[in-house]
Amino acid sequence: MTDETSTSPATAPPAPPPAQPPQPPPAPAAAPSALGPPSALGPPSALGPPSALGPPSARLQRWEIAAVLAVSLGASGLYALVDFIGSLTAKQSLGKQTATLNGSLAPGRPLLDLILQLLNVTLSLAPVFLVFYLLARNGERPSSIGVDAREPGKDLARGAVLAALIGGSGLLLYLIAYHIGAELNVVAESLPDVWWRIPVLLLSAFQNAALEEVVVLGYLISRLERLGVRPSRAIAISAVIRGSYHLYQGIGAFFGNAFMGAVFGILYRRWGRVTPLIIAHFLIDAVAFVGYALLAGHVSWIPAP
Repeated sequence: MTDETSTSPATAPPAPPPAQPPQPPPAPAAAPSALGPPSALGPPSALGPPSALGPPSARLQRWEIAAVLAVSLGASGLYALVDFIGSLTAKQSLGKQTATLNGSLAPGRPLLDLILQLLNVTLSLAPVFLVFYLLARNGERPSSIGVDAREPGKDLARGAVLAALIGGSGLLLYLIAYHIGAELNVVAESLPDVWWRIPVLLLSAFQNAALEEVVVLGYLISRLERLGVRPSRAIAISAVIRGSYHLYQGIGAFFGNAFMGAVFGILYRRWGRVTPLIIAHFLIDAVAFVGYALLAGHVSWIPAP
């Protein structure tokens, strides 16, 4: 009998483990950052608004002052100086020459003229916005130079009294200089007699006041003092620059505006506020521009255009 060998079925080998996806190589160590370790910065969502950069170095502050003046009233001073030299070397005497402050930008086209006037006023205020940006960059607000509305009543009273004193003495100085032949015939306005004439003159007065007092008074004096310039010298520098960009009106305008700048500088340091000086300047120019528009050619003591 044949023996049958019974064999059990063969056991299947175990299944191999599932294949794992290839792992990326380890990231190289990050180079040290000038901003500090990542743990100090936190995730981007936790950073919050950027903080102020702090005051720049003295060298950069000097460059900043030069740049602000180069795109604003410093450049105007150079143009005014060249204009004054041209007036001195002209064949006509100074008394027979004219300097127009607010003239038509598109004669015979009132609507286009209005658009250009508004653009001129708006773009002329660009250095004011530049100063506010530079203040914010250093963690300061416009109130750091006294541009705010915290004391409206006091600011208005101070500005009105100052405008009456400075405006009256300035007009007297101009008339004396004009009649002795040291001053040009300053035509305060030669705009067309249309409905927007007075509003544009008032806007022009505001633009002059804001630009000059923010840039040449509050910003310049505060920055010069931060650089270690003595207050008296900072006020003198501010006053001379203020006089320089009025030279195109004659030598009397230079001294008159330099004197005004010295008074404004002293009061700025005493009050710590630019707002009342903006108000004073606005009132002086507004009365001069609108008064000229209404009275020129009708009263004998105002030079005819």
